[in-house]
Parts: sequence; C-alpha cells; structure tokens
Amino acid sequence: MSRDEQLKERWEFLVKKLSAQFSDGDPLELDGIVYLVGVQELGDFHRKFKKDEKVNLMHIAICRLLEPYGYYDFDFFDEDGWPHYTIKEQLPPLKAGEQSVLMKEALVNYFMEKEYIT
Repeated sequence: MSRDEQLKERWEFLVKKLSAQFSDGDPLELDGIVYLVGVQELGDFHRKFKKDEKVNLMHIAICRLLEPYGYYDFDFFDEDGWPHYTIKEQLPPLKAGEQSVLMKEALVNYFMEKEYIT
C-alpha cells in the first residue's frame, strides 16, 4: 500500500472515530479536529471558549502538530496554563492541497502517538 493510500485510510478512520465520539456521527472537518487537538493540549475540557480563545486553541494545535516536523518548539506554559511555542523554521509556501495533506498527516501522527488510532 502506498504512503498516500495509507494516510487516506488512517485519515478516514480517524474522522469516523472522532465524529462518532464528538459530533453524533456528523463528519468532522479538518478545522474541527484541529480545534479538538487544541482543547486536548490545553487540557481544559469542560468550559466554553470565547471566539478569540477558539482561535488561540487552533494556534496551539497547529504549533503542537507541526512541532515534530521541526517548525515549532514548545516554550512554556503561561500563568493561565496555556502552552506557548516559538517558531524554529518558517513553513515553506504550500498550496492549499499541500497544506491539507500536511495537516492530515500531522493529525494522524498525533492521534497515533496518543494511541487513539493505530
């Protein structure tokens, strides 16, 4: 099986599993899954977030997801428990489709690392 096929299968399995758990089976989109990672990384599961906090959660998730690729480094937790990252290397210019593939791969790897999927 090619790497692309394997990623596609794992991505579809991840979407199905997360959708069943968090959205009553309605398929979650990429942004929704990134948001879930942000909440997971913050560790504050039972609160409602304001719009600007949701944007910050997405940022946390993207930094955490791209950290293994060498683009970000974890820096510190602030007094409110929010993680902060520093940029190690700028992302290269990517087309929309390339961004999507990178994020899907990073999400699959994240959830495999967390042993949510295999």
